[in-house]
Amino acid sequence: MNTGKVWLVGAGPGDTGLLTLKGKQVLDEAEVVVYDSLVGEGILAMIPQSARAINVGKRAGHHTMPQEQINEVLLKEAQNGYRVVRLKGGDPFIFGRGGEELDLLEQYGIPYEIVPGITSAAAVPAYNGIPVTHRDFCSSLHLITGHKRQGKGYDIDFEALVRTKGTLVFLMGLSALGDICAGLIEAGMDPFMPAAVLQKGTTARQKRVIATVATLKEEADAQGIEAPAIIVVGKVCELSERFAWYEKLPLSGIRVLLTRPKKRMSVMADRLRRQGAEVLELPAIETRKCQDMSALREAFEHLNDYQWIAFTSPAGVEVFFEELAEVNRDIRSLAGCRIAAIGGGTAKALRERGILADLMPERYDGDALGRLLAEQAEENARILLPRSAIGGKEILERLAERKDITVDEIATYDTVYPKQTALDTAGLFGPDGVDFAVFTSASTVRGFEAAAPGVDCSQITAACIGAQTAAEADRLGMRTYISEQASIDSVVELVIELSRAKKGL
Repeated sequence: MNTGKVWLVGAGPGDTGLLTLKGKQVLDEAEVVVYDSLVGEGILAMIPQSARAINVGKRAGHHTMPQEQINEVLLKEAQNGYRVVRLKGGDPFIFGRGGEELDLLEQYGIPYEIVPGITSAAAVPAYNGIPVTHRDFCSSLHLITGHKRQGKGYDIDFEALVRTKGTLVFLMGLSALGDICAGLIEAGMDPFMPAAVLQKGTTARQKRVIATVATLKEEADAQGIEAPAIIVVGKVCELSERFAWYEKLPLSGIRVLLTRPKKRMSVMADRLRRQGAEVLELPAIETRKCQDMSALREAFEHLNDYQWIAFTSPAGVEVFFEELAEVNRDIRSLAGCRIAAIGGGTAKALRERGILADLMPERYDGDALGRLLAEQAEENARILLPRSAIGGKEILERLAERKDITVDEIATYDTVYPKQTALDTAGLFGPDGVDFAVFTSASTVRGFEAAAPGVDCSQITAACIGAQTAAEADRLGMRTYISEQASIDSVVELVIELSRAKKGL
């Protein structure tokens, strides 16, 4: 077997948007992913279903696997020929022990690459309105590990740090906050020097305490600051309230779970993130083209017999036109047909192929599409309905009210609900978990049900795009709310309204 390769990838401080483009590309191609506890849940959800995920769970005082054993795992998986991604919080070479992991790989001749990540030392202060450098306040920046080996004192020259008059950022130092502050004061630092502790930065649960070096430990304890957190010492901390920006976003402090089809970019997630939400995308639906496409190909032979072709999903559009190309045909074959789309996403998929939908209901569901088609279809119309093998019955029931209409329903793809590997879905909901779940179709609710077994759905507040979607969520016992319109913007507005109520605004 050929030797594999290892990529040390910095996952950034938590916000999925801070994973680099190269990091995402490498992760998408991984066969084995070795990850630790500081990797954000949103990034864990990006791990491919085909990859084997290994949790080594490193966090101060809670090591699932010793460092030496982690090194051995990377070596063994690469020797077995796999593409191995070592996914590390922040940057792998800034107190991430990345160099230690390379030593063994180098010794055995295993090829590797380093994909730098955005360090929490810069990103977390930035998300809290603290510029770590500012020429009116400092001329240097210093990164220090706050972690000390058990039974040993600090190997830190506090006097040298004080003399720099620069910004000091301590990583992994929360448990030693009192010792750090005392060391700085004993070395001559002004006890009134501004200082900050920043908890869970770049996520919806970020929290900051601004005080002085002399009072920081007391204030942090009073406000219940927990790891992971970083410590910032310097005059720049004074700027926090002035430059704070994250809290001003409508969905700041809100975590949203969004289920979506695998491999499909989510416009909904982008809109929610722009409003400040931390969005966890759960690829809970996978579509696979049916193995037997003979019925669809037979329909292609007499497309002129159809007055309408109705598409009920973007996946249905994709499979239909892929198969049409397989028989050396294109959109000109549809010249005699009118096209119906169930909603905006499906209409967009058609536009990308040069087709404008002739009909689309105001409410994006099968019942509304069937009702509208039944109203507008010509006498004795014949309708081609290429869709999922487990499509809902509502559209057929509405069309059946017109006895003169013939509907050829053809299964073109299967909907599969894969389970998550790295993400602890059962632990997503609770006092400090996800605030809202957003569902854009009944199938995404079913996908969530399959991907998150054991979740207490009574804890979930669900924002739904339509009545059928809400009905599926109701079936699971969720607290459901329906957007006024069946559009992305309307659902985002609903989430904003729910978040205001949650915050008591």
